[in-house]
Formats: sequence, structure tokens, C-alpha cells
Amino acid sequence: MSDEVNGAGERFAIGISFGNSSSSIARINPEGKAEVIANEEGDRQIPTVLSYIGGEQYHGSQAKAQLIRNASNTVAYFRDYLGKNFKSIDPTPCHNSAHPIQTDSTVAFSIRDTESETANTVTVSEIATRHLRRLKQSASDFLGKEVNSAVITVPTDFSDAQREALTTAAKAAGLEILQLIHEPIAAALAYDARPEAVVADKLVVVADFGGTRSDAAVIASRGGMYTTLATAHDYELGGSTLDKIIIDHFAKEFIKKHKTDPREDARGLAKLKFEGEATKRALSLGTNATLSIESLANGVDYGSTINRTRYELLSGKVFSQFTGLIEQVIQKAGLDVLDIDEVVLSGGVSHTPKIAHLTRSIFPEKTKILAPAVDTTAINPSELAARGAAIQASLIQEFETEDIEQSIHPMVTATPHLTNAIGVEFTSGDAVEFLPLLNTETALPARRVAQYNVPKDGGDVLVRVVEGVREIKVTKPEPKPKEEKPKADDDEEDSDFDSDEDEEDEIREVIWKTEKPIAELAVKGVKANGKVELMVHINADLGLQITAREVGGQNAVRGAVESP
Repeated sequence: MSDEVNGAGERFAIGISFGNSSSSIARINPEGKAEVIANEEGDRQIPTVLSYIGGEQYHGSQAKAQLIRNASNTVAYFRDYLGKNFKSIDPTPCHNSAHPIQTDSTVAFSIRDTESETANTVTVSEIATRHLRRLKQSASDFLGKEVNSAVITVPTDFSDAQREALTTAAKAAGLEILQLIHEPIAAALAYDARPEAVVADKLVVVADFGGTRSDAAVIASRGGMYTTLATAHDYELGGSTLDKIIIDHFAKEFIKKHKTDPREDARGLAKLKFEGEATKRALSLGTNATLSIESLANGVDYGSTINRTRYELLSGKVFSQFTGLIEQVIQKAGLDVLDIDEVVLSGGVSHTPKIAHLTRSIFPEKTKILAPAVDTTAINPSELAARGAAIQASLIQEFETEDIEQSIHPMVTATPHLTNAIGVEFTSGDAVEFLPLLNTETALPARRVAQYNVPKDGGDVLVRVVEGVREIKVTKPEPKPKEEKPKADDDEEDSDFDSDEDEEDEIREVIWKTEKPIAELAVKGVKANGKVELMVHINADLGLQITAREVGGQNAVRGAVESP
């Protein structure tokens, strides 16, 4: 057991979601369920913000409140700067907090973090260390035991240099990083680890809509193993985009009444940002929200209300950008919406009902949309990454450090995958039906077992194992003949009514095309209404071992196909 972190060598691990806007800490409770932990202020979503006043450090919500009065000594939105060259960063998110500066080509902040009036240059790595140290302390205080290790989530586009910088920052905070896992994988794991979940082959889209950026990924879940097929990122789309819509709406109202733009004053803009974000969250829960700000501009107090309908009208284009990212990543993976079995909405913005409903409208009815607004069993989207990290931490914290490193080595994780599905072909009259047994993108080696009903009369059953290729069949409805309509009155000629509403939508469906059989096995003398069990094992070199037998019977037929 590793004893790098404390002398006793005993690990006590948690899961950490280290976000650019907010962070979460989670553990596995005594009942074996993942649970997000509240910090000393009762926050489960802890703002990733540090602020300093007279040498005293504030963290989380207390630090975020200082963006109004003490912005120059408040550091926010710094995670994505870890491990990056200063010239490659986008400082835009920090316009209303401490600005990033260059130090030895890396990113730093000039802040007064001591009692001295002189500002100090603090690197982003040190800021990350301080933030992680506070998260570690909050978890230790809550659990009554010293936390010394963690699984931490990172975006799918985190570079090796960023991962190394995060590992170094965590070590300085007294945390041994057991593993860095991708945020979409953690979100998928949070759902698949639920007691009622059934392990099944499926294609999952995880859309993570955060505070300053949005990410989407297509994941192939095959026998409990995850493979990322495609990712897409939008670094300018997030909760802050929606905050700006609300800010602009109320600012325009204020201008009409008082002829002054509160956004031109730094403190007024900070107040609008702070309250606007709270208003946005309120509109996700209710149909109306009230905003009230003391001394918004020129000493004028301001209060107003907005309803959800108005908010959704103002944000329509931005909402379509969120759903557009989902469609983009599916297209990038070379798939169709018909292929997707589940869509997981993660991140704070995923609480927005309209985004969930728009996502629902994109996919067929069979696709499960996991978001609170459309599924009452959905997990809180803001907690998914932390829960998944905690689950992974509980699975690996007893392993030796060397074993963990070996299990996540590219030689192990970069395995070959199936390019075509392998399944069983059944012939009934002129109809041929293909049932996939091992889907595309299944990591090899792999084994699957399935049972199939045989014809009612039983007898000899031929099992044909074939490769299948998925295609999308589009059937366009036949155009309806135009009917002669009586001449309309003059006042009806200008009607905007469009008869296209009567036209039927095209029908799109998944069909399978099969090649010549890989193998054919005959199971003889199967009883009436019986079942045949088929087991297929594929080696890493694509060699196959196939076994077919009657369920309940003694005889089995075996075959092998050499690798191509």
C-alpha cells in the first residue's frame, strides 16, 4: 500500500469534481451509495473561487461574494489555465476578477494575499493547491477522518501537461491522486452504478453544460467498459452566456427608467452578475423570479420580475446552441440520433427545463433522456461528476499504486475494438432478421452469451453467426395530390396559413445488412418451445470461439474461426 501521503499508509479517498466555475466533493456512504458532501457553509456546489482580505483567505460562496467589493484580490475561473502557456489562454472569463498575468511563460495572478499592502505574484498551480486543500479540509471535517487521496475529474481535452500540473498541485495540497477520470465517464458511471441499473451494451451521449464552457461526448458502453467515440467543445457557451441574457434584460429595463446603464459601472455589473445568476437558477425551479439589488447605479435601488416564458424567448438561440452541440458530437462520431440509447445531461445549466425538452424533441421515443425536467429518476446534474469520481475512488483505493498505474497504462486501455457488429441471423420464410450480440466499438477480447427462442415445433436448429453493418433507411411519404380549392375571398387571399402542416414527416429507421456467415452451427433435436444458448468469445486478434447448445440439454456444438 502506498505510504506517500501519510505515515500510516492507509488511504481514505473521496471523489472530487474540480470545475472551472464550481467544485464538488463526494464519498461512498455506509449504505454503499455515492453522496455529495456539503462544506462548512452547507454548500454542495462550492464555487471555485478564492478571495483575500487583510491576509485572510475566503473560499467558495464567501469568496464569490467578494467579486462585488474586492474583485482585484479574488481569483476565479482558473482551472483551465493549469499547465498552459500564458500565450495560449483566453483571459475573458476573468474580466471581473483578478486578471491572469505572465510569469516565466506560465499563468499567475497579482493579489494581496497577506496583510502587506504589496501585491504578491501567485501562480495558478499554487491557487489550485489552495483550492484543493480547502476541499480536502471540508471533506475531512465532514467525515471526521483525514482525507488523503482522491479521484479527480477532468475534461476530455485536458492535455498531458495539464494533468501533470493538476497532479502536482494536488500533491502539494496533501492529496494523492489515485486516478484522473474524464468528466463524461464519471457522469455515465454515476448512473450505471445505481443498484437498479442493468449492465447492457448501449451508446450514451453525455452533455456537460457548465458555467463557462460546454462539452459533449459519445460513449460506447460495452459490457461495463467505456470507450469515448467522439468529443465536442464550445469554450464560449455556458451558464455565463445565459446570465448575460438576464443581465442585459434587466439593464435595459433600468436604462428606460433611470437613463443610466448599470453595466458601465464595475460594481453595478458585478451586482447584476451575482443576482442574475440566482435569478436564472430560480427560473429553473419556478415559473417566475424576482431580482432585487440595493444601490445598483447612482445610489438607485432596483427591483423587477421576469417569468420563465419571457426568459425562454430571450434565450431561444442560446438554447439551440446547447442542443446543437449534442447533434454535432453525434455527427462527429459517425452516428445518427437513432443509434443513441441514452442522453445524460450534466452540469449546472442542465437544470434548465427548456434545454431538457429541446433535447427530448431531437431523439426518438426509445432514447432515454436523463435530466430532472423530463425524468423524475434523474440524478442531480450538478452532482454527477463528483458521484462518479467517488464510486471510482471506492473501487481502487485498496489497490497498490503500482497496480493502479498498470491498469490505466495505454497498453491496457488502448485496446482493439470491433468495427462491425457480430450477431445471429434468423431466417423465417423470406424474412431475414439480424440480432446483434456484440455491437460495434466493443473492446476486445470480449465474450457474450445470449439465449434465443426456437420454432415452436423444435427439431434441428441452424445458428448462423454473421457480421452486420448498420444503415439508416429514410422513407419519404408520397406527395398528396393537390385538390382544387374554391377561389378564396379577397380577405382570405393574404392568409399566411401553410398547408405544409398536413404533410407527413419522413420515416427514418435503422436496418442491418449482413455479410456471408462467419460460422454456422447446427443444434440437433431441440425440444418444442425450447431455447438455444449461444456463447461467442472474440480474441484481441479477432479469432472466434463459438459454442451453441440447447438450454437444459447436455450436448453442445463448438466451433472456432481463426483470426483473419
